[in-house]
Amino acid sequence: MSTEHRGGRAAGPPSRFPRLDRLTGASGCAAGVLLAGLLLACWGRSPLPLLAALAAAPSAVRWWRRRGERQAAGRRRDEVIAFCASLAGEVRAGRQPAQALTAVGAPELGPPGARLLAAARYGGDIPAALRSAARRPGAEGLLAVAACWQVAVDGGASLAAGLERVASALRAERDQQEDVRAQLAGPATTALVLAALPLTGLLLGSAMGVRPLEVLLHSAAGLGCLVTGVLLEWAGLAWVAAIVRSAERPGTGREEARAA
Repeated sequence: MSTEHRGGRAAGPPSRFPRLDRLTGASGCAAGVLLAGLLLACWGRSPLPLLAALAAAPSAVRWWRRRGERQAAGRRRDEVIAFCASLAGEVRAGRQPAQALTAVGAPELGPPGARLLAAARYGGDIPAALRSAARRPGAEGLLAVAACWQVAVDGGASLAAGLERVASALRAERDQQEDVRAQLAGPATTALVLAALPLTGLLLGSAMGVRPLEVLLHSAAGLGCLVTGVLLEWAGLAWVAAIVRSAERPGTGREEARAA
């Protein structure tokens, strides 16, 4: 499958060891959280920051893994668009659909892609293989490809034209999501900067000799303020994350692709 170019840039080659990369990244994320907790524990002379870091490490690992899954889904979505465009080009060049599918290939789709190629080579159920491959996050556009394939085989419709419409709709949806992401980058960065202000206050207080961590970690009033502040901080970040997820939710592009 050819890699699609956007804006004069091509996506880099995928890692040969994606599972090892995910494991290493998750371990590094957990280690960073624990190291920060250890430093705060030494700075405040209290084991509470380290215990909090131990409790927060699993959440940090889950966040890192979800981030990796979103990135993989984005790469898979780009590959589906390139797959549709390449397959349409092969069909327009005169190849039979199964031959075109074999020529294009689907290595980036993993095991479902191998099953798809096997169905194309040995006369299997290609629409069913496409629907199976579409279960992977980011590959949902293959459902529209399966529908186009079924219509072309049963009704004699133009497979190339249908694939081009699917690729166009998926590309429009991707561009819309990237535009939304770009527009949300500013507010999201502002929210993170505001969330980091309490840490800046701790550093400023320590520089002035006030020792805020000792007050927060070694007195009942300080612990109450610390717990309340952490809860409010978490609630604010969760609220911002929910707004961003709601705004990034796919719009009508996928429905248009399925209708095509």
